[in-house]
Amino acid sequence: MLITGKSLPRRSFLRGMGAAIGLPFLDAMTPAVLRAKSAAPVRLAFVYVPNGIDMRHWNPDYEGKFRELPRILKPLEPYKNHVLMLGNLTHNNGRALLDGPGDHGRCCGSYLTGVQPRKSATDIKCGISCDQIVANKIGHLTRFPSLEVGIEDARQAGDCDSGYSCAYTNNLAWRSETQPMPPILDPRALFERLFGTDEALSPEERARRNKFRRSILDFVSADTKKLQRELGPTDRRKLDEYLSSIRAIEQQIEKAERDNSQINPGMEKPYGIPADFAEHFKLMTDMITVAFQADLTRVLTFLVTREGTSRAYREIGIADGHHPLTHHRNDPVMMEKVAQINTYHMQQFAAWVEKLKSIEEGDSTLLDNSMIVYGAGLSDGNRHTHEDLPTIIVGSGGGYIRGGRRIVYRKETPMSNLFVTLMDRMGVPVDYFGDSTGRLDGLDLT
Repeated sequence: MLITGKSLPRRSFLRGMGAAIGLPFLDAMTPAVLRAKSAAPVRLAFVYVPNGIDMRHWNPDYEGKFRELPRILKPLEPYKNHVLMLGNLTHNNGRALLDGPGDHGRCCGSYLTGVQPRKSATDIKCGISCDQIVANKIGHLTRFPSLEVGIEDARQAGDCDSGYSCAYTNNLAWRSETQPMPPILDPRALFERLFGTDEALSPEERARRNKFRRSILDFVSADTKKLQRELGPTDRRKLDEYLSSIRAIEQQIEKAERDNSQINPGMEKPYGIPADFAEHFKLMTDMITVAFQADLTRVLTFLVTREGTSRAYREIGIADGHHPLTHHRNDPVMMEKVAQINTYHMQQFAAWVEKLKSIEEGDSTLLDNSMIVYGAGLSDGNRHTHEDLPTIIVGSGGGYIRGGRRIVYRKETPMSNLFVTLMDRMGVPVDYFGDSTGRLDGLDLT
């Protein structure tokens, strides 16, 4: 038992010259009490991958405790005891029950809302997403009620189908029936939102500022030195690691912007977005990790490229567009490429899981105190099926979820039942949501 007489406020910041950096979870923030695992907040995140999954390499042929993970999930093998796989969850409202924005628009629009997206007489119309219901209740506890991020390939940014379906394929989070919350795609924009000012700058003003830009850590150096003198050895190490991760992100962004100036000369690109998918993914997840550490937010949606994207993955030798490949008509060559793309996505995700697991929070880790849902709004991208959606939860939500196994529910179990259950864990119980019919059994440790 470690007992202290005074505490550091949980929502403390390092400040200086207009900059403010939130602090990670430190032992000094839980004084005069036993440092229990539940001291850290629980984070809820949704990571969405487009165009479905090759389910041949996703579902194991058994239920219960994991043995060896299937091919696409193989990158998570070292962390499989933190993984819970859920089978037979379905989004009935992703199907063509009514006229709507097409299968890709419906599957993405319905994913976190549980309702069928459609066009009203005057505008798009969907439903409030479960992440926003949680954010509306607990968002006052953090600097940002929720965080919406995504990845898109600048070369494919214009390949969205024309019309209102783009509103659905480009957004996971919905504040209201008619108000989507677009994800931040540019790492520089995300960095500035989390750690800098929110002022709008023209490209010329941004260029001038960056020319004379110093690290944000330089601006808070005096506050940092003062705090370090007041912390114990363990907290000083945590603080050093945390601030080092912020500086590493700054360096990655600077490198990405330099590299982009040498790629495809003459082609206009969004400012600061890396051409390389893995680099882009790591930049975004590194910043998300810092945001979770500093308790800047507890609610996240992450759109891993927009639904229906035709992005190519030349870095792994695939020049074909992702979406066309998923309409493989059982061509084994095309199917193999889809499986490679699915596995490539999972490799990046597994690297993030590793990072979350490495960060201590009291007697637990950042991964232990998270519930990260990874999945898609389609299962078979060739047939556009909306049943048995690929779904895993990584992390135990502060000791709530028992991983290392697969649960298969009855066919056509609403995906919304999962969301109701997760909202319960976040302290936001609801009677029903979307097309929910109840709660899911078997997730918790009780």
